[in-house]
Amino acid sequence: MAQKPSTPTDLARRMAARRDSGPTPGKTTFSQWRRETYTLPRPEAREKARELFSRFPKAAYMTEIEFWRELEDGQIEFTLRRLPSAD
Repeated sequence: MAQKPSTPTDLARRMAARRDSGPTPGKTTFSQWRRETYTLPRPEAREKARELFSRFPKAAYMTEIEFWRELEDGQIEFTLRRLPSAD
């Protein structure tokens, strides 16, 4: 039986070590998510997000803004996550 980590830090270290060790031989790593990162001025960032949500609806592609932040120069950087195709 596997030993459970004693703290969240232990779990984070184990997960990071597994990620950094690379794929296991014979297995390929595959992420089902498509991620696209954009850096735009605020009005253009809003328009781009609206465009992407209309092109890839949340109900079909599980589209969401995964991360966003305002940079020092006032631009918005955001990462959009979605499934590659709707079935």
